[in-house]
Amino acid sequence: MSAKPVLVVMAAGMGSRYGGLKQLDALGPNGQTLMDYSLYDAWRAGFSKAVFVINEKMARDGFESAMRRRLAGRMQVRCAVQRLADVPSGFCAAPGREKPWGTAHAVWTCRELVDAPFAAVNADDYYGPESFRSICAFLGQAQAHAYCMVGYQLRKTLSPNGSVSRGVCDVDGDGFLRAVTERTHIIDSCDGALYTEDGEHYCRLAEGTLVSLNLWGFTLDFFAALEAAFEQFLRETAPQNPLKAEFYLPWVVSQLLARKEASVRVLPCQERWFGVTYAQDKPVVTAAIEEKTRSGLYPQHLWA
Repeated sequence: MSAKPVLVVMAAGMGSRYGGLKQLDALGPNGQTLMDYSLYDAWRAGFSKAVFVINEKMARDGFESAMRRRLAGRMQVRCAVQRLADVPSGFCAAPGREKPWGTAHAVWTCRELVDAPFAAVNADDYYGPESFRSICAFLGQAQAHAYCMVGYQLRKTLSPNGSVSRGVCDVDGDGFLRAVTERTHIIDSCDGALYTEDGEHYCRLAEGTLVSLNLWGFTLDFFAALEAAFEQFLRETAPQNPLKAEFYLPWVVSQLLARKEASVRVLPCQERWFGVTYAQDKPVVTAAIEEKTRSGLYPQHLWA
C-alpha cells in the first residue's frame, strides 16, 4: 500500500468548446500547463503518486514517459488509457458511439493502479494550493465510505466569456453534502449567477452557493461502488441516449448519499478557480499565473 494519498488526474477529455487539447496548453511563464500547477501543489501538499487517465493519442505520443521525466524524484507516475470498451462484463458501447463515458468512468479506468485513498481532479482546472492541502489532510485520516469534496464559491468559478457547467452543492448545517446537481449552463450576469435548463428561462443561484469542480477525495471502497453504479447507468440511463449519455462522478456520489451508503465532507475553499473553458479565457489565466509567480507562490521553473 502507498504510504501517502494518490492523485488521479483526469486528462483524457478533449476541450470541444476551447478548440484543442487544453490539458497540454502552455499557460505559465515557462510553458507550464494548468496540470503542472496542480501536480506541483499536490506534491507540496504530500501526494507521492500520480495516476493519469489519458486517451489513446496521448498514449501514442509518449505522455507517460514525458511525465515520468518531469516528476522524477517527486512523484511516481502511472497512466491508464480510457477506452469505450472498458465496461463491466455483459455490457458494451452502442454501435457508432465515440464520446467518452465521462468522469466516473475515467476514475474507474484506473482501478488497478490506485492502492491508497485518492483525490480525483480535472487536468484542465487550477485549484490552488489550499485545496490540495485540505484534501490531503482529510485523506490521511480517511475511513471507509467517508469521502470528501472541495467546495468552491460559485462566484469565484465563472467565466466572463460564456456559460459553464458546475455541480451545485446542497450542504447541511454540519458541513456534509446532501446532494450535488449538475447545472450545465450557468452564466455570470449583473444580477448574479443564473442557470437555465431550457435556454430561455433563467433561475438565480444564491450568493453563497458552493460548487464542485471535480476535486473529490475517496477511499478504495469507492471502486466497488463505481462498478455497481456503472452497471446501473449502462442498464437504465445509457439506452435513453446511447451515443452521448455520460457517467458523471456527481451522479454516482448523489446515488450513494440518497441510499445513505456514504458520507461526503465538504471542505470549503477560498481559492479562486481558473480554467480555460473558452479560448478567450486564456489571457486571463495566463495573467493570473504570472501574478502568482511574481508574488512568490510559484517559482519560474516548477520542476527545476
